[in-house]
Amino acid sequence: MSKLKTHSGSKKRFRITGNGDKVKAGAAGKRHGMRKRPQKMKREARQGMIMFKTDGDNVIKHFLRNG
Repeated sequence: MSKLKTHSGSKKRFRITGNGDKVKAGAAGKRHGMRKRPQKMKREARQGMIMFKTDGDNVIKHFLRNG
């Protein structure tokens, strides 16, 4: 059987934490229209975010198989 490949779009968008149980992703809503967003939202979106457990599990299972 052939090897399972990592989804190439996902490896650019997600990272798995060192422990291997959580998924980090960039925050949404930061591409354009920053003028109308609150400063607090812009500040908190800089660091990215940790995904919810169920969403992160789905990303690992379906897209980052070799992660």
